[in-house]
Amino acid sequence: MKTILTNKHISIETRKRALQCYIEPVLMYRCEAWTISKQIPNKLEATEMWFLRRMLRIPWTAKKTNERVLNEARKTGTFGNNRKV
Repeated sequence: MKTILTNKHISIETRKRALQCYIEPVLMYRCEAWTISKQIPNKLEATEMWFLRRMLRIPWTAKKTNERVLNEARKTGTFGNNRKV
């Protein structure tokens, strides 16, 4: 999966679809049964940002806000928003 998400020859749209189809369902499996806490959405958002930064080849030392990374990926944060209350 790493080779697909970081491959320069695959368009960013295709890589985002791969992230959405293969990674997100694994992370969000049975989220409706999770106990609500402040840490879970924060961890999901951090995981999503980690994947996006890897896809866009943004080094961890680069001082870019999460909003700038989302704008570069032309994406809205979704991992933490899929949970049903």
